[in-house]
Amino acid sequence: MTVSAIGGAPTAVTMTAGVFGGRRWIDAKRFVFDRTSADFKKRMTYVADVSGGEPRVLHEDVEPKFWSLTGDAAGGAQPSPDGKWIAFLSDRDGWDQLYVMPSTGGNPVQITKGKFECWRPSWSPDSTRIAFDANEPDRPGTRHVGLVTLNGDPARATIATITSGRGTNIAPVWSPDGKRLVYQHTDPHNSADLFVVDAASGAKPIRLTDSMPAGVDRAAFVEPQLVRYPGPDGQAVPAWLFVPKNFDRARKHPAIVWIHGDGINQNYDGWHVQRNYAVYYSFHQYLLQKGYVVIAPDYRGSIGYGREWRTGVYMDVGGKDAKDAWMAANYLKTLGYVDTDRVGVWGLSYGGFFTLIAVTDQPKLFRAGVDVAGVVDYAMYYEDPYHGGWTTSRIGTPEQNPQVYAQASPLSRIDRLERPLLVLHGTSDVNVPYLHSVRLIDEALKKGKGDLVSFMTYPGEFHYFTRAHVLRDAWQRVEAFFDAQLKPGTAATH
Repeated sequence: MTVSAIGGAPTAVTMTAGVFGGRRWIDAKRFVFDRTSADFKKRMTYVADVSGGEPRVLHEDVEPKFWSLTGDAAGGAQPSPDGKWIAFLSDRDGWDQLYVMPSTGGNPVQITKGKFECWRPSWSPDSTRIAFDANEPDRPGTRHVGLVTLNGDPARATIATITSGRGTNIAPVWSPDGKRLVYQHTDPHNSADLFVVDAASGAKPIRLTDSMPAGVDRAAFVEPQLVRYPGPDGQAVPAWLFVPKNFDRARKHPAIVWIHGDGINQNYDGWHVQRNYAVYYSFHQYLLQKGYVVIAPDYRGSIGYGREWRTGVYMDVGGKDAKDAWMAANYLKTLGYVDTDRVGVWGLSYGGFFTLIAVTDQPKLFRAGVDVAGVVDYAMYYEDPYHGGWTTSRIGTPEQNPQVYAQASPLSRIDRLERPLLVLHGTSDVNVPYLHSVRLIDEALKKGKGDLVSFMTYPGEFHYFTRAHVLRDAWQRVEAFFDAQLKPGTAATH
């Protein structure tokens, strides 16, 4: 709909159904928008004229599985300030790349190429350049800010990288005069902070903020190592291994497998770029100082590794992707300093779902598990009005694919639980409704597993815990739980 800024009746511009992306003005009469089809197999870019007429399709992406480019990539159509060009992201060649096309229509020109994911494009005020961030080939946890100069024609565009070194540099934003870019940086010794860099000279970036508390010893932080191990079908599963500093490798130590959530997300080479997961990274640094080894897999479905790895969950949610995650324990068995009888597993959301699969499919593999707001049954998730379409795009309906829904229901196998399980959930969760954990506890009691399950409810809390008192309580409970189950001298419950 459009409406005059001085008031009046709204006018319907399009009757097209689907999931809409952002709307951005090209000029005073035209705007551009994206639409993802209801089955998530098509992403179309439209231009609409406020004077009327059916919106015109400028570009269309067709996916054989499902459109998997995450919203964090900011890949929707972005007109240049002068209204001449439209930039967007597409994974049509298997990787998220930057394309530019005329706003009047025509063939898009692919600007970036390679085995990396290019995200968050941003036009310069004068419409001559586009800043973006991208990881490096074979370095999925590192991201750098790049700069495209169009040189008057996308076909003659040149590309330069304007940040360097270890860590993640994301979300560049132009200064009004087009001379500088401000961006977010994280690395193994720094949580998210802002830096500014001269877009033309490539001079050393200037740090603007320092979010790390002054009393924290940065030298104590453990740097992650990128490792790989074979998944259930032999494909290499990337993971980030954290080994405590100055510990005795001749002794056996407890370990924890951390499984990230969202499905389409990833771990980074250092602090996570999102606060939602940076709090977990911080907590793991604390556990490392207590002598735990930590490993964080990027199971299939994770970002950073191209379209095929992202869409590897298609019609197999809770299958090979879940095995990718719990098979990190097999990798830990190859490390002489890990006590494989004292390995715990935990995760948030999708990671909580995988934790529940692990402790029910492999009931003796892990000594203990922690489920933070995990899905317990994908038939329940399909029935949720906010998540039915997302679920259908990946595994169809329960009637179409009953076997997939059966494997994606750890709830139905809770009778196989043999080791202690801690469940944490907020009552105001809309990502994974609180009812999931309520159903899980109820079923555990029915199956005589109530003595193995501990449940903490956080009234009014959302999916990603945010309030200080909730975080303190949750992390203290997780610490005490893992200490009780994994520290030397503890024995398996069964």
